[in-house]
Amino acid sequence: MNTTPDDRETANRLKERTAHLSVISNAGLVFMKFGVGFAIGSVSIISEAIHSSMDLLAAVIAYFSVKKSAEPPDAGHSFGHGKFEDVSGLIEALLIVAAAVIIIAEAVLRLLGRQEQEFSPELLSFGIAVMGISVLANWYVSSRLMKVAKETESIALESDAWHLRTDIYTSLGVFAGLILIHFTGLTVLDPLIAIGVGLVILNAAADLLKRSFADLIDHSIPKPDEDRITAIICEHAGEYAGFHGLRTRRSGPDIFIEFHLVVPGEVSVTRSHDLADHLESDLLVEYPRAKVTIHIEPSLEECSQCDSSCTCPKKE
Repeated sequence: MNTTPDDRETANRLKERTAHLSVISNAGLVFMKFGVGFAIGSVSIISEAIHSSMDLLAAVIAYFSVKKSAEPPDAGHSFGHGKFEDVSGLIEALLIVAAAVIIIAEAVLRLLGRQEQEFSPELLSFGIAVMGISVLANWYVSSRLMKVAKETESIALESDAWHLRTDIYTSLGVFAGLILIHFTGLTVLDPLIAIGVGLVILNAAADLLKRSFADLIDHSIPKPDEDRITAIICEHAGEYAGFHGLRTRRSGPDIFIEFHLVVPGEVSVTRSHDLADHLESDLLVEYPRAKVTIHIEPSLEECSQCDSSCTCPKKE
């Protein structure tokens, strides 16, 4: 089934609403974490506040990138604005790296300073509560983001979802650490937990950097998808001589598919055009956001003598 303008508009509105939810959630968590972190003097909670600040900035970037990528092609962007989401993913990944470096540096300085900390039991309990709220809020919002990202093939929302997933794990670590400090009084655990948070964030950043950079340099889509595209084309092998030159790339939520279709020389232009339209429709069933370009070439020889670059099995 082809993707209609109404379907695209519905998907774009869904993406914007979900990105807006992420902005609101992150803003509230940043306020709470910084407040309780400075009140207690806990570097692990402050590190989580910094982490959430990066998530908030990433959510704002994701919100504006999905709005921009939804704009139709224009004179200056004839292939659309999908790359805005790819740029957003790269910026978000770099922000994660910056947050991790800040967190680890602050924790190491706290360890080297060897300053004894005294945490108020009441404030410590408040900190534990805030981290618990953070885990629940980020679990809900990240699940929502990931669901919509998969439905709309949005790299910006998916990146934002992964940011919040790392926030869940790090918040759980801080949550458990604060409970240990509450019962053991070992305040040295606070900067150690913060360093652990930073390392987890760095690991997540490495994957996001790789994925977002790959889309920016027009890397081919994953091989299983290219294999599936080949299989769809080959389902109609009896109607043409062969095909070659398959190329793919991704731009935000859209993918571009190009290939050369070789048809017998005696086939009319009309029949060739109808075959190309039929192949495009079949591809759009599984890849509704695809932009398909098919170049028709005449085969000047019998099908059994077709060039070896043709991908489908030779036909008798």
